[in-house]
Amino acid sequence: MTTQTHEILVIGAGMAGLACATRLAEAGRDVALIDKGRGPGGRMAARRAEIDGETVRFDHGAQYFTARDPAFREAVAEWEKASAAARWPEAGEDAFVGTPGMNGPIKAMASEVPVHWSVRAERVMREDDLWRVETEAGTLTARTLLVAIPAEQTAALLADAAPDLAALAGEVVSEPCWAVMAGFAGRLGIDGDTFRGGGPIAWAARNSAKPGRTGAETWVIHAAPSRSRELLDVDKDEAAKRLLADFFAACRTTPQAPDHLAAHRWLYAMPASLAGDPARYDAAARIGVAGDWLHSPRVEGAFLSGRALAESVLARG
Repeated sequence: MTTQTHEILVIGAGMAGLACATRLAEAGRDVALIDKGRGPGGRMAARRAEIDGETVRFDHGAQYFTARDPAFREAVAEWEKASAAARWPEAGEDAFVGTPGMNGPIKAMASEVPVHWSVRAERVMREDDLWRVETEAGTLTARTLLVAIPAEQTAALLADAAPDLAALAGEVVSEPCWAVMAGFAGRLGIDGDTFRGGGPIAWAARNSAKPGRTGAETWVIHAAPSRSRELLDVDKDEAAKRLLADFFAACRTTPQAPDHLAAHRWLYAMPASLAGDPARYDAAARIGVAGDWLHSPRVEGAFLSGRALAESVLARG
Protein backbone atom coordinates (compact mmCIF):
# COMPACT_ATOMS: atom_id res chain seq x y z
CA MET A 1 0.00 0.00 0.00
CA THR A 2 1.55 3.31 -1.07
CA THR A 3 0.82 6.62 0.62
CA GLN A 4 -2.87 7.43 0.26
CA THR A 5 -4.85 10.41 1.45
CA HIS A 6 -8.52 10.22 2.44
CA GLU A 7 -11.05 12.73 3.67
CA ILE A 8 -11.98 10.34 6.48
CA LEU A 9 -10.09 7.23 7.60
CA VAL A 10 -11.60 4.76 10.06
CA ILE A 11 -9.31 2.38 11.96
CA GLY A 12 -11.28 -0.78 12.74
CA ALA A 13 -13.84 -2.46 10.51
CA GLY A 14 -15.92 -4.18 13.16
CA MET A 15 -19.51 -3.26 13.96
CA ALA A 16 -18.69 0.22 15.34
CA GLY A 17 -16.32 1.19 12.55
CA LEU A 18 -18.57 -0.04 9.76
CA ALA A 19 -21.70 1.50 11.29
CA CYS A 20 -19.83 4.80 11.35
CA ALA A 21 -18.38 4.47 7.85
CA THR A 22 -21.60 3.39 6.12
CA ARG A 23 -23.48 6.34 7.64
CA LEU A 24 -20.79 8.75 6.45
CA ALA A 25 -20.84 7.18 2.98
CA GLU A 26 -24.63 7.54 2.85
CA ALA A 27 -24.12 11.25 3.48
CA GLY A 28 -21.73 11.48 0.54
CA ARG A 29 -18.48 11.64 2.48
CA ASP A 30 -15.26 10.06 1.23
CA VAL A 31 -14.42 7.37 3.77
CA ALA A 32 -12.12 4.34 3.87
CA LEU A 33 -11.32 1.78 6.55
CA ILE A 34 -8.36 -0.35 7.58
CA ASP A 35 -8.50 -3.43 9.81
CA LYS A 36 -5.82 -5.80 11.08
CA GLY A 37 -8.09 -8.82 10.51
CA ARG A 38 -7.93 -10.98 7.41
CA GLY A 39 -11.61 -10.42 6.68
CA PRO A 40 -14.98 -9.30 8.07
CA GLY A 41 -15.76 -10.33 11.60
CA GLY A 42 -13.91 -8.92 14.57
CA ARG A 43 -15.73 -10.11 17.65
CA MET A 44 -18.56 -11.25 15.36
CA ALA A 45 -16.18 -13.63 13.66
CA ALA A 46 -17.08 -17.00 12.14
CA ARG A 47 -14.30 -19.54 11.73
CA ARG A 48 -14.40 -22.27 9.11
CA ALA A 49 -13.28 -25.82 9.77
CA GLU A 50 -13.26 -29.10 7.88
CA ILE A 51 -14.92 -31.99 9.72
CA ASP A 52 -15.15 -35.33 7.91
CA GLY A 53 -14.77 -33.58 4.57
CA GLU A 54 -17.51 -31.04 5.28
CA THR A 55 -16.98 -27.32 5.82
CA VAL A 56 -18.66 -25.94 8.94
CA ARG A 57 -18.64 -22.50 10.57
CA PHE A 58 -18.15 -21.74 14.25
CA ASP A 59 -19.39 -18.46 15.73
CA HIS A 60 -16.54 -18.21 18.20
CA GLY A 61 -17.10 -14.57 19.12
CA ALA A 62 -20.51 -12.97 19.77
CA GLN A 63 -23.19 -15.66 19.86
CA TYR A 64 -26.24 -13.54 19.03
CA PHE A 65 -27.43 -9.96 19.28
CA THR A 66 -30.61 -8.22 20.34
CA ALA A 67 -32.32 -5.33 18.55
CA ARG A 68 -34.16 -2.79 20.68
CA ASP A 69 -33.18 0.69 19.52
CA PRO A 70 -35.27 1.85 16.51
CA ALA A 71 -32.19 2.70 14.42
CA PHE A 72 -30.64 -0.69 15.07
CA ARG A 73 -33.92 -2.51 14.44
CA GLU A 74 -34.08 -0.78 11.05
CA ALA A 75 -30.58 -1.96 10.19
CA VAL A 76 -31.36 -5.52 11.33
CA ALA A 77 -34.49 -5.55 9.16
CA GLU A 78 -32.34 -4.71 6.14
CA TRP A 79 -29.91 -7.50 7.03
CA GLU A 80 -32.84 -9.91 7.27
CA LYS A 81 -34.00 -8.91 3.78
CA ALA A 82 -30.47 -9.49 2.49
CA SER A 83 -30.28 -12.91 4.19
CA ALA A 84 -27.43 -11.63 6.37
CA ALA A 85 -29.33 -12.15 9.65
CA ALA A 86 -32.16 -14.27 11.05
CA ARG A 87 -34.12 -14.58 14.26
CA TRP A 88 -32.94 -17.13 16.81
CA PRO A 89 -35.76 -17.70 19.34
CA GLU A 90 -33.60 -20.09 21.36
CA ALA A 91 -31.69 -17.10 22.72
CA GLY A 92 -34.75 -14.88 23.28
CA GLU A 93 -37.69 -13.24 21.53
CA ASP A 94 -35.61 -10.32 20.28
CA ALA A 95 -32.46 -12.33 19.48
CA PHE A 96 -30.82 -12.56 16.07
CA VAL A 97 -27.79 -14.23 14.55
CA GLY A 98 -25.84 -13.40 11.43
CA THR A 99 -26.25 -15.84 8.54
CA PRO A 100 -24.70 -18.06 7.37
CA GLY A 101 -22.26 -17.03 10.14
CA MET A 102 -22.29 -14.30 12.76
CA ASN A 103 -20.20 -12.11 10.46
CA GLY A 104 -23.08 -11.87 7.95
CA PRO A 105 -23.99 -8.27 8.90
CA ILE A 106 -20.32 -7.24 8.93
CA LYS A 107 -19.86 -8.65 5.42
CA ALA A 108 -22.98 -6.81 4.25
CA MET A 109 -21.76 -3.45 5.56
CA ALA A 110 -18.20 -4.01 4.36
CA SER A 111 -19.49 -4.45 0.82
CA GLU A 112 -20.73 -0.84 0.85
CA VAL A 113 -17.44 0.92 1.70
CA PRO A 114 -13.75 0.42 0.82
CA VAL A 115 -12.03 -1.71 3.47
CA HIS A 116 -8.34 -2.64 3.45
CA TRP A 117 -7.96 -5.92 5.37
CA SER A 118 -4.78 -7.22 7.02
CA VAL A 119 -3.58 -3.66 7.61
CA ARG A 120 -2.59 -2.90 11.20
CA ALA A 121 -2.28 0.71 12.34
CA GLU A 122 1.06 0.90 14.15
CA ARG A 123 1.53 4.60 14.78
CA VAL A 124 -0.60 7.75 14.55
CA MET A 125 0.75 11.28 14.38
CA ARG A 126 -0.26 14.76 13.36
CA GLU A 127 1.47 16.17 10.27
CA ASP A 128 0.52 19.73 9.30
CA ASP A 129 -3.24 19.64 8.74
CA LEU A 130 -3.49 15.88 8.29
CA TRP A 131 -3.43 12.73 10.37
CA ARG A 132 -0.69 10.30 9.41
CA VAL A 133 -1.17 6.58 10.04
CA GLU A 134 1.80 4.29 9.64
CA THR A 135 1.23 0.61 8.87
CA GLU A 136 3.39 -2.29 7.70
CA ALA A 137 1.75 -1.91 4.30
CA GLY A 138 2.55 1.76 3.95
CA THR A 139 1.42 5.17 5.12
CA LEU A 140 -2.05 6.68 4.93
CA THR A 141 -3.07 10.25 5.61
CA ALA A 142 -6.51 11.66 6.31
CA ARG A 143 -8.13 14.94 7.16
CA THR A 144 -10.29 13.24 9.79
CA LEU A 145 -9.29 10.14 11.76
CA LEU A 146 -11.82 7.92 13.54
CA VAL A 147 -10.74 5.00 15.74
CA ALA A 148 -13.13 2.10 16.40
CA ILE A 149 -11.09 -0.63 18.07
CA PRO A 150 -11.11 -2.08 21.62
CA ALA A 151 -10.39 0.35 24.43
CA GLU A 152 -7.00 -1.10 25.36
CA GLN A 153 -5.81 -0.90 21.75
CA THR A 154 -7.19 2.64 21.40
CA ALA A 155 -5.29 3.76 24.50
CA ALA A 156 -2.01 2.41 23.15
CA LEU A 157 -2.45 3.72 19.61
CA LEU A 158 -3.46 7.27 20.61
CA ALA A 159 -1.18 7.72 23.62
CA ASP A 160 1.00 10.31 21.88
CA ALA A 161 -1.32 11.63 19.17
CA ALA A 162 -4.48 12.21 21.23
CA PRO A 163 -3.66 11.82 24.95
CA ASP A 164 -7.11 12.89 26.19
CA LEU A 165 -8.88 10.23 24.14
CA ALA A 166 -6.19 7.71 25.07
CA ALA A 167 -6.73 8.46 28.74
CA LEU A 168 -10.48 7.97 28.32
CA ALA A 169 -9.93 4.58 26.74
CA GLY A 170 -7.33 3.74 29.35
CA GLU A 171 -10.00 3.83 32.07
CA VAL A 172 -11.67 0.76 30.58
CA VAL A 173 -10.75 -2.77 31.61
CA SER A 174 -12.04 -5.61 29.42
CA GLU A 175 -12.62 -9.16 30.56
CA PRO A 176 -10.90 -11.96 28.59
CA CYS A 177 -12.72 -15.00 27.24
CA TRP A 178 -11.52 -18.37 25.99
CA ALA A 179 -13.79 -19.71 23.24
CA VAL A 180 -13.76 -23.42 22.44
CA MET A 181 -14.96 -24.84 19.11
CA ALA A 182 -15.87 -28.53 19.25
CA GLY A 183 -17.34 -30.87 16.64
CA PHE A 184 -18.74 -34.33 17.33
CA ALA A 185 -19.78 -37.39 15.31
CA GLY A 186 -23.18 -37.55 17.04
CA ARG A 187 -25.58 -35.38 18.97
CA LEU A 188 -24.65 -34.68 22.58
CA GLY A 189 -27.15 -35.65 25.25
CA ILE A 190 -27.95 -32.06 26.20
CA ASP A 191 -31.52 -30.75 26.25
CA GLY A 192 -31.93 -27.50 24.38
CA ASP A 193 -29.46 -25.76 22.13
CA THR A 194 -27.93 -23.40 24.69
CA PHE A 195 -26.36 -23.78 28.11
CA ARG A 196 -26.14 -20.79 30.41
CA GLY A 197 -23.81 -21.96 33.06
CA GLY A 198 -22.28 -20.94 36.27
CA GLY A 199 -18.87 -21.80 37.48
CA PRO A 200 -16.21 -22.11 34.78
CA ILE A 201 -18.59 -22.04 31.78
CA ALA A 202 -20.49 -18.83 31.08
CA TRP A 203 -22.29 -19.89 27.92
CA ALA A 204 -22.40 -22.66 25.35
CA ALA A 205 -24.45 -23.09 22.20
CA ARG A 206 -25.15 -25.87 19.74
CA ASN A 207 -23.76 -23.87 16.84
CA SER A 208 -25.11 -26.31 14.25
CA ALA A 209 -28.69 -25.59 15.39
CA LYS A 210 -28.57 -21.88 14.55
CA PRO A 211 -30.48 -20.60 11.49
CA GLY A 212 -28.59 -21.08 8.24
CA ARG A 213 -26.10 -23.57 9.65
CA THR A 214 -25.56 -27.04 8.28
CA GLY A 215 -23.37 -30.00 9.05
CA ALA A 216 -22.39 -32.12 12.02
CA GLU A 217 -22.97 -31.51 15.73
CA THR A 218 -20.91 -28.47 16.69
CA TRP A 219 -20.69 -26.49 19.91
CA VAL A 220 -19.12 -23.18 20.90
CA ILE A 221 -18.19 -22.92 24.58
CA HIS A 222 -17.30 -19.64 26.29
CA ALA A 223 -15.39 -19.75 29.55
CA ALA A 224 -16.38 -17.46 32.39
CA PRO A 225 -14.10 -14.43 32.91
CA SER A 226 -12.56 -15.89 36.07
CA ARG A 227 -11.78 -19.21 34.36
CA SER A 228 -10.43 -17.37 31.31
CA ARG A 229 -8.07 -15.39 33.52
CA GLU A 230 -6.89 -18.62 35.19
CA LEU A 231 -6.02 -20.07 31.77
CA LEU A 232 -4.92 -16.81 30.15
CA ASP A 233 -1.38 -17.93 29.34
CA VAL A 234 -2.10 -21.62 28.81
CA ASP A 235 -1.42 -23.13 25.38
CA LYS A 236 -4.59 -23.00 23.27
CA ASP A 237 -4.74 -26.77 22.75
CA GLU A 238 -4.46 -27.39 26.48
CA ALA A 239 -7.04 -24.68 27.21
CA ALA A 240 -9.45 -26.35 24.78
CA LYS A 241 -9.09 -29.72 26.51
CA ARG A 242 -9.58 -28.30 29.99
CA LEU A 243 -12.60 -26.23 29.04
CA LEU A 244 -14.25 -29.10 27.18
CA ALA A 245 -13.93 -31.14 30.38
CA ASP A 246 -15.42 -28.23 32.34
CA PHE A 247 -18.32 -28.12 29.88
CA PHE A 248 -19.18 -31.80 30.18
CA ALA A 249 -19.00 -31.56 33.96
CA ALA A 250 -21.22 -28.46 34.06
CA CYS A 251 -23.80 -30.06 31.75
CA ARG A 252 -23.65 -33.34 33.70
CA THR A 253 -23.47 -35.32 30.50
CA THR A 254 -21.21 -38.18 29.43
CA PRO A 255 -18.03 -36.84 27.79
CA GLN A 256 -17.51 -37.63 24.11
CA ALA A 257 -14.29 -37.43 22.19
CA PRO A 258 -14.52 -34.58 19.68
CA ASP A 259 -13.76 -34.94 15.97
CA HIS A 260 -12.62 -31.32 15.99
CA LEU A 261 -11.35 -29.22 18.89
CA ALA A 262 -9.85 -25.73 18.78
CA ALA A 263 -9.72 -22.65 20.99
CA HIS A 264 -9.42 -18.90 20.53
CA ARG A 265 -8.44 -16.42 23.22
CA TRP A 266 -10.30 -13.11 23.19
CA LEU A 267 -8.23 -10.73 25.31
CA TYR A 268 -10.80 -7.93 25.11
CA ALA A 269 -14.09 -9.81 25.03
CA MET A 270 -16.31 -7.84 27.42
CA PRO A 271 -15.51 -4.19 28.12
CA ALA A 272 -16.86 -2.24 31.04
CA SER A 273 -18.77 0.58 29.36
CA LEU A 274 -18.34 4.23 30.28
CA ALA A 275 -21.20 6.48 31.26
CA GLY A 276 -21.78 9.58 29.17
CA ASP A 277 -21.57 10.18 25.45
CA PRO A 278 -21.88 7.10 23.20
CA ALA A 279 -18.90 8.35 21.16
CA ARG A 280 -16.29 11.08 21.50
CA TYR A 281 -15.25 13.49 18.75
CA ASP A 282 -12.78 16.39 18.89
CA ALA A 283 -13.97 18.62 16.07
CA ALA A 284 -11.01 21.00 16.34
CA ALA A 285 -8.48 18.21 15.89
CA ARG A 286 -10.83 16.12 13.70
CA ILE A 287 -10.29 12.88 15.60
CA GLY A 288 -12.81 10.64 17.33
CA VAL A 289 -13.38 7.27 18.97
CA ALA A 290 -16.26 4.80 19.01
CA GLY A 291 -16.91 1.32 20.33
CA ASP A 292 -19.06 -0.78 22.60
CA TRP A 293 -16.78 0.28 25.46
CA LEU A 294 -18.28 3.77 25.18
CA HIS A 295 -21.95 2.86 24.76
CA SER A 296 -22.72 -0.62 26.08
CA PRO A 297 -20.96 -4.00 25.76
CA ARG A 298 -23.29 -5.42 23.13
CA VAL A 299 -23.39 -5.64 19.33
CA GLU A 300 -26.16 -3.04 19.39
CA GLY A 301 -24.01 -0.80 21.58
CA ALA A 302 -21.16 -0.94 19.07
CA PHE A 303 -23.52 -0.08 16.21
CA LEU A 304 -25.07 2.87 18.06
CA SER A 305 -21.67 4.19 19.11
CA GLY A 306 -20.43 4.09 15.52
CA ARG A 307 -23.53 5.87 14.27
CA ALA A 308 -23.22 8.50 17.00
CA LEU A 309 -19.64 9.22 15.97
CA ALA A 310 -20.71 9.58 12.33
CA GLU A 311 -23.45 12.03 13.29
CA SER A 312 -20.93 14.09 15.27
CA VAL A 313 -18.65 14.28 12.24
CA LEU A 314 -21.52 15.25 9.94
CA ALA A 315 -22.78 17.91 12.37
CA ARG A 316 -19.41 19.43 13.29
CA GLY A 317 -17.16 18.75 10.33
